Amino acid sequence: MSKKTKSFLDKTIREIPLYIMLLPAIIFVSIYSYGSMVGIVVAFQKFVPTKGLFGSEWIGFANFKNLFTMPSIWEVIRNTIVISLGKMVGGIIVPVVFALLLNEIKNLGIKRAVQTIVYIPNFLSWVILAGLFVDILSPSTGIVNQVIEKLGMQPVYFLGDKTVYPITMVITEIWKGFGFGSVIYLAALTGIDPSLYESAQIDGAGRWKQTLHITMPGIMTTIVLMTVLSMANILNGGFDQIYNTYSPAVYQTGDILDTFVYRLGIQNAQFAMSTAAGLFKSVVSFVFIIVSYYLADRVAGYKIY
Repeated sequence: MSKKTKSFLDKTIREIPLYIMLLPAIIFVSIYSYGSMVGIVVAFQKFVPTKGLFGSEWIGFANFKNLFTMPSIWEVIRNTIVISLGKMVGGIIVPVVFALLLNEIKNLGIKRAVQTIVYIPNFLSWVILAGLFVDILSPSTGIVNQVIEKLGMQPVYFLGDKTVYPITMVITEIWKGFGFGSVIYLAALTGIDPSLYESAQIDGAGRWKQTLHITMPGIMTTIVLMTVLSMANILNGGFDQIYNTYSPAVYQTGDILDTFVYRLGIQNAQFAMSTAAGLFKSVVSFVFIIVSYYLADRVAGYKIY
């Protein structure tokens, strides 16, 4: 046995406990992520539950043709893209601004308290938050509309007006995640050389000039990287949030691909059509992931392997 082979075997034996720890995760992913991919064939069948995957008639791309001739499908795709883009843009701008403002706080106790408070919503599920927002944004008893009425304006149906609903979804999603999202930018801020600020102060630059010419260029690579990587979620409008807050009144502007697939498959039992819609979304998302990682490599020098 060669020395190199023996070294490899020794290393492998030492790492056996790590492989054992990883085994449950491998089994879980194999069953629920890779094993379930067998169901993709349903998208190409006239699926009959009693006949199963291997007994149903094969009809090729007929389900996709039917899917894209449905009156609402392009409306759903538009809603998904609009809501996702709003969340993506706001999810970059707001955490950056918050991180810059928080970085200006010199009192460590206040800084930590603010960080803790704004992090909390990120760890709450949309099942909980949806119930809170239904009460808070209620047109009759919600505290937000009570304030609006006190100001002499008409109450706003945040969750029932098809025009306002997408904006509400974008704002509430940003509110939920901006605190946790700012962690990356706060970490990037710590990597900026303090001597640059000292030199700028000597030259007479104020806080605004320092932010504009030192801070922003210092974290720009991180901003570009996060923006590029977020492209992969362009068709993820946020199922949990939408499903727990929407109603038929806002389907025209609030229905996204995930909720559309859910209603089509679970509620209407159109399994083949819903599988075709889900597969379409997965393929498009996969393309965006590849493009986003390519751009991340070219623009920010980021590689996952």
